[in-house]
This record gives sequence, C-alpha cells and structure tokens, in this order.
Amino acid sequence: MANLTNFESYEIGRFYDEMFRADRSVRPGSRLLLEKIKSLPEEELQRRRQAADLALLNMGITFTVYGDESGTERIFPFDMIPRIVEPDDWDYIERGLKQRIHALNLFLTDIYSDQKIIKDKIIPKEIIESGRCFRSLCYGLTPPKGIWCHITGTDIVRDGDGTWYVLEDNLRCPSGVSYVVENRLVMKRTMASLFDESHVRAVDDYPVHLFKTLQYLAPEARPEPTIVILTAGIYNSAYFEHSFLALKMGVELVEGRDLVVQDGYVMMKTTKGLKQVDVIYRRIDDDFLDPTVFRPDSLLGIPGIMEVYRNGNVALVNAPGTGIADDKVIYAYVPEMIKYYLGEDAILSNVDTFKCWNKTERQHVLENLPNLVVKAANESGGYGMLIGPDSSRKEQDEFADLIRENPRNYIAQPVLSLSRVPTIVDDHFEGRHVDLRPYILYGEDIYVMPGGLTRVALKRGSLVVNSSQGGGSKDTWVLSRLPEGENGQC
Repeated sequence: MANLTNFESYEIGRFYDEMFRADRSVRPGSRLLLEKIKSLPEEELQRRRQAADLALLNMGITFTVYGDESGTERIFPFDMIPRIVEPDDWDYIERGLKQRIHALNLFLTDIYSDQKIIKDKIIPKEIIESGRCFRSLCYGLTPPKGIWCHITGTDIVRDGDGTWYVLEDNLRCPSGVSYVVENRLVMKRTMASLFDESHVRAVDDYPVHLFKTLQYLAPEARPEPTIVILTAGIYNSAYFEHSFLALKMGVELVEGRDLVVQDGYVMMKTTKGLKQVDVIYRRIDDDFLDPTVFRPDSLLGIPGIMEVYRNGNVALVNAPGTGIADDKVIYAYVPEMIKYYLGEDAILSNVDTFKCWNKTERQHVLENLPNLVVKAANESGGYGMLIGPDSSRKEQDEFADLIRENPRNYIAQPVLSLSRVPTIVDDHFEGRHVDLRPYILYGEDIYVMPGGLTRVALKRGSLVVNSSQGGGSKDTWVLSRLPEGENGQC
C-alpha cells in the first residue's frame, strides 16, 4: 500500500489548488494540516478514514436519489481531508453574501409591490412574470418583519486564478446544512488534536442561530411562539435533515396532515387537542403548500394556510413567492439589483451569463454549445444541464432544440476551472473539484454560517459536485487566524 501521508506524487495540475501554490509551496492556512498528515504513521489516516465512515453510517447520514433503481437511500460520501478557508477570504465572502441577500430581499419586496425595478427598465416585466416560481397571488403581501428570504444557500466557486464567484442562489428550500454540522462532529472525533490547534470557527451552533431567526419572525403577540418544521415525509430526499434540525432545535416535525386551519389560525393536532402554531419552517415548495390556492391535488399542504399567512397569524419560512429569486435567469440580474437597490457594486461577482431569451445572446450560445455550460432556469441537483466539453453532438443538438423551443428557460455560462482540494482516493491523494454552499439566515440581522457545505466531485476530472451525480462532501474549516510560522514546501 502506498503511503497516504506522502504528497510527493500529488499532481497540482493547471487548476487552482487550495492547499498548494503552483510552485508546490504550502498555502498559509494549510501548513498545520499538512504537517499533521505527514506526522501520522503510514496507515493511520486510513484507519481514521474508516472510523469516520463507520461513524457516518451509524449516524444514518443519508440522502435520496429519485429514480435510482438500485435503491433510494444512500450514505452521503465524505472525505476527511478538510477544506481550509483563510480568514481574509472568509471576510470577503461574508461581506459579499450579506450584500447579496440584502439586495435579493429588496428585490422580492419590490416585485410583489411597486415593481420599481421593472418600471425603471432594469429587468423586463415578462422575464419576471414568466418565471415558473413567480406567484402573482403574493402581490401586496407583507411577510413578517418585511423579510422574504429567511434561509438561503448560495453556491460559490473559485476559478483558476483564485477568484470567488457566485454560481447560483437557492432560496426555496436549500438543503445540506445538516451534513455540515454532522461532518464537523465526525472531524472533531477523528482529528481532535488538529482541530483544537487550528482555530476553526464553529458551525455546530447553526441550530441555535436558526431557532433565534424563527423566533424573531413570530407574530408580535406570541412571546413564546410554537415553531414547527413542515416536511413532505420520510421519502423526501432531505428527510434526514428535517428530522435532524427538529431534534436539534427541540421543535415538532410535522406533515400537512398534522396541521389544520381553524378560526383564522394554524393549529397542530396533539394528544391533548389542538395547539396554535406561530412559525412554520416549511420544507415543501409553494406548489404543495395550500391546495386551495396552488395545486388542488396536493396532499402535502394545509388548506387555507395562505389566508392565515396573509392575515399575519402565522409566519412561513421562506415566504411564498421567494422562489423567483433563485430562478437562474433572474440570477443573471443580481449585480444590477445590488447597484439599483443599494447603490453599490457587487462584492462577489456572478459568473458571466448569457440569457437565451435575448436573441443576440441566444445565437452566441447556439453557435458555441461545445464550449459552454447550459442550465435550465429551475432545475437543480445537476439535472437539466449540458456541460459542453463533455457532451456529444447528439446531446448538443437536443439542447439546441430545447433552447429554441423555450429560450426563457435557459442560460449559458463559460466552463469554469473550479478549484481543487486534495482528496483521498484509494491509497493516495488526488485533486478533486469543489464548490461551497454557505448558509445565510436573515432575521434580526443577517448571519452567515462560517463555512458551509463543501461538495466535492469524487469522479476524476468531473466538474459536477452534486450528490445525485456522484459527489460527496468535506468539512469546511474557516480559520479565525492563520497558524504562526513560515510556509513550507511539500
């Protein structure tokens, strides 16, 4: 067996490597990690890796792949080499995310009221109102405390020169935060001494921050509000997370059948009778929330809940209608939103984006499909996407037809050289591409979890990090300060 603590054969390649510079010198934040790995006996890291896998198995950390004939529930793959984010990098990311969420909330407030951004011709009216997640019935709604996007998972990536970019915003039911907390628990057990010496900022207090956010949104007359998490049930892909957060916050996990509207309030069925519910952290989409106003065939929601919400007698997190802000076409306009609402340039840049509804940009996309990544406006999980350089001529022709049939539904972006992080592959290290999903809470103020979910493409050369496409995760260590000493050579 090769020595897993030896990086001499590690290939940095042409990508930005987050542990090593091009000259193989170690980046400051990774020096202590590298020293610790090198100090371990030859097979010790493998033993700790096996211990981590066993811990995750025993903890039941799973996700579901719909339509997979081999079975629905899987253990979420985990690589125990942490991803290091240095303090200056994190300060920059945090400022950029707070700015972005502030602007997105102002955008949602605007489009469901005065629509000034449309009147001032920043975004075409038809682009907003043709969005699959735009809800015209939300006109005139004022969500509790004027906040629409209470919980956001924003995907960011690092390009070949080390620059951070926002890849997309997730404002409907962003998932994955439970893996962040559980990954950290496993790392504390298996790499305890390294963790203690590295001055890593905490993520395991996220449920406390989430609970405070939910409390803040409760109707004013309810000083001790009843909070619940609304799930679609055990077959939902993120059910592990729903139950995890309910347990950590000490709140009830409910399904639609457990709730009923009575006398203008939402009530929860209990063994002692009905109990008023004040805040619902919903993990189901708008379509299924209220069969009297959305999909009439939904068995997951609560008939009449939108009327209760409109009257201010319950808080829904996130607010109905928020999904329009994670439409990938609307994403293309976020820098303009920031400038329009805040009078500032975006701190975190978007990836250059071609909007296929625009005739000129559409023609460019159709002529350059082999060199672009094409995405459907409302798909997720790596679905509805064409990665040009890895696609066949047949796949390109199929996407060209889809774009011509419904140009509003597609955007295209250049292929990014995603940064890589050393990852354990069998008995050695290889660089694997990663992204990062920090979680942002908007309550009394805006809180950004220090780090977030690092997703790693476990397939060699793959740029697709989604778990449904064979990706895994890493613990993300945001350092509160850099280790002392000079950089070394690997």
